[in-house]
Amino acid sequence: MKAAVYYETGGPDVFRYEDVPDPEVGSDDILVQVEAVSIEGGDTLNRLGGDLTGTPHIVGYQCAGTVVGVGGGVTRFVEGDRVVTVGLDGSHAELRAVGQSFCWAIPDGVSTKDAAAVPVPFGTADDCLFEFGQLQAGETALIHAGAGGVGIAAIQLAKRAGARVLATASSEERLDRLGAYGLDDGINYASTDFVDAVRTLTDGRGADVIVDSIGGSNLQKSLQCLAYRGRCMTFGDAGREISHRLDISTMRANNQSLVGYFLGAELFLSPRPHAVIAKHLDDIASGELEVVIDRTFPLAEAGEAHAYIESRQAFGRVLLIP
Repeated sequence: MKAAVYYETGGPDVFRYEDVPDPEVGSDDILVQVEAVSIEGGDTLNRLGGDLTGTPHIVGYQCAGTVVGVGGGVTRFVEGDRVVTVGLDGSHAELRAVGQSFCWAIPDGVSTKDAAAVPVPFGTADDCLFEFGQLQAGETALIHAGAGGVGIAAIQLAKRAGARVLATASSEERLDRLGAYGLDDGINYASTDFVDAVRTLTDGRGADVIVDSIGGSNLQKSLQCLAYRGRCMTFGDAGREISHRLDISTMRANNQSLVGYFLGAELFLSPRPHAVIAKHLDDIASGELEVVIDRTFPLAEAGEAHAYIESRQAFGRVLLIP
C-alpha cells in the first residue's frame, strides 16, 4: 500500500510518500480501505516530536473508509461496511488495521468524509464540556481555537445545551463565520487580550467552563478568567509551549478546577465515550450537528496539508484523500 511516512520527526517536509507493507490483521481487527483521513492536532504534534513506533512511521489518529477484511474474532462489522476509526497511529495510509472496539458504523446520510472528522473532535468537545466540565444551561463557556475542529464542535454542543458561548480565533472573519454554529461573542486574540475581553463580556465574573487546546501561557491566562467555581479543561499543546510552568495560586480561594483530558484514555478505559460518539454521528445524520471541512489534499501531499494546518488558515478540519 501507499502511505505518507517519515523516518525522523520534524517539520512537514519530513513526509515521504512510499510503498510500505500492508498492515497485519489480528483476530479482533478490521481492515479498512481508507477513503478520508482527518488530520488532528495531535498528528502534527506527533510528527514534530512524538515517538516513532516503527521505521518508517505512519502517523495519524483518525480516518474513515470501507471494511475490506475482518479478523476471526470480529462480530460487529462485515466486509462492505462503512466505518470511522480511531487509533494511536496509522491513519495516513491507504489501508488501516484497527480493533473493532475503536470503530463506529457510519450512518446513512453521513458522508465518509464528514464521518472521518467526527470521533476525536466531537468526543473531545463533549467530554470537556459535560463529563468533566459539568457545563449547565445558563453558564458561560469559553472555547479556545474556535475555528478548529474541536472548537466548532464545542460551540455547537455548548449552544445546544443552553450555555452562553464565547470563543477565540485569530481574525474577525473567522469569528463572524462561527456565528452560524452558535457563537454568541467572539474574541480576536490577535488584537485583544482575551482575559480582559472575557471579564468585560461577563461583567467581571469570568467563564464557568473553559476548553483550552493551546496550553502554555494561554492556559495560564485561561485560569485568570475563570469564574468562581469555574472549571478549565486542558487537552492540547497547540501553542507548543509544553514546558511552561503554571501558577495555580489563585485557584484554591476561588474553588476552581483544572482538569487534564485525553480522549484516548477514555476510549481505552470506558465504554461511555463510544456511545457518545455514536450519538454524535446520528445527530450529524439528522442535521442537528454539522461537520465543517475546510479543504482536502491528496495523501501524497501530506506535508503540504500539515503545513497548511500549521499556518492557522484552516476553518474546520483538513482531510487527506488516498
